[in-house]
Amino acid sequence: MFAGEHSYTGVMTEWSRTRLRGLLEQEKALYQERNPRSLEQYRRSDHLFARVPMTWMSKWAGGFPLVFREAHGATLMDLDGHEVVDFALGDTGAMAGHSPEPLARALNERVGRLGGVTTMLPSEDAEWVAAEMSRRFGLTQWSFTLSATDANRWLLRLVRLVTGRPKILVFSYSYHGSVDESFVVVGPDGTARPRPGLVGPAFDPTTTTRVVEFNDLAGVEAALSHGDVAAVLTEPALTNIGMVLPEPGFLEGVRALCDATGTLLILDETHTISAGPGGATRRFGLRPDALTIGKSLGGGVPCGAYGLSAELAERVLAAVGSEADIVDVGGVGGTLAGNALSLAAMRAVLGEVLTDEVFGPMEQLATQFAEGVRAAVAERGLKWSVTQLGARCEYRFQAPAPRNGGESVASADGDLEDYLHLFGLNRGVMITPFHNMALMCPATTSDHVKKHQTVFEEALDHLLEA
Repeated sequence: MFAGEHSYTGVMTEWSRTRLRGLLEQEKALYQERNPRSLEQYRRSDHLFARVPMTWMSKWAGGFPLVFREAHGATLMDLDGHEVVDFALGDTGAMAGHSPEPLARALNERVGRLGGVTTMLPSEDAEWVAAEMSRRFGLTQWSFTLSATDANRWLLRLVRLVTGRPKILVFSYSYHGSVDESFVVVGPDGTARPRPGLVGPAFDPTTTTRVVEFNDLAGVEAALSHGDVAAVLTEPALTNIGMVLPEPGFLEGVRALCDATGTLLILDETHTISAGPGGATRRFGLRPDALTIGKSLGGGVPCGAYGLSAELAERVLAAVGSEADIVDVGGVGGTLAGNALSLAAMRAVLGEVLTDEVFGPMEQLATQFAEGVRAAVAERGLKWSVTQLGARCEYRFQAPAPRNGGESVASADGDLEDYLHLFGLNRGVMITPFHNMALMCPATTSDHVKKHQTVFEEALDHLLEA
């Protein structure tokens, strides 16, 4: 084993780094050997841009993605016949599990017996879903979209409308889908800059957005002191640059600073719904003016939503008319948003699958997962850390865990992530490809978690072998 302890992968010896790269090449070769049909599908996808239906699907380690044939509950079957325990769950989109029976029944009913996927008319499901979202999150008025990106984009228009302010504030490396204004980070010199890798921006997002590091209340106070920020848009915990939890009092401090400066507070619960049936909002007793969410609500059927407080809803309605148009050309809405199929899916998932009762057992499994990883790395002298938020957890290659987006970026190790991801895939365990995150669904079992633990320990032992 390596001598001594390692707090960051950056201090790995040249010998250990060389060994890691050798093991990674072995796993890539094994992956290609095990998955010839997936590889052939990838190679002959000449009419797919980047050879995948959506470019993010190229992220998987190994040079090509698995092609899946079927998926049920917490497992999927790939084209080569391997059963895989799925802790990625479509990067949260399948948090309800794959094709749960209530969802399948609701979709068959809507498309089959009742008919009508989209009509530009409301269905009976709409008010039921809105009322359920109010019960869970506390906000009284809801509107539906096809993604959390849509929800964030449209809501930013509304908060600018009612405040008359041009800018928003985000936290460095936060995740709000593909909203242009959110792709701003704190650079090495402490100033705002577009996030590295941003594709073809229509404008420099630093002109629309102020940015500070997460957990930096003094930075928030300074950013809001200019008086030009319409809203703070934040996840209750960072989730897409590695999970970063709020320090005690931080979110409450952000709320107080918003109140003091007339700034609105928007919470994006798209990933933090893992905290419980009402997300981090309900779990931590937060008071947003608005909230956005997507992915998980429809069990994988495209959908999203945004909620408004009663006061904010009144302000929006008072501002429309000659000043703004929210029912036609104002840039808020979409033809397929709020369609009958999406709402039927949301009603089935919220009413029968991701109910209040299932979050406790899901969180217990995430705790089992997290405790197992902590024990494994501690036994092997690795100073890694594990972060958990309800049914979601993630291990990081540093200890203590990062406290903001900048620290999180610095702790990443692409070779090590690829090795661990591929080692798992080659042995029937899949975690989120973008980082080291695992999510539990109602169909996840203790045996699934134990399988990950066995594979994870085997991967570490291969890596640390003298």
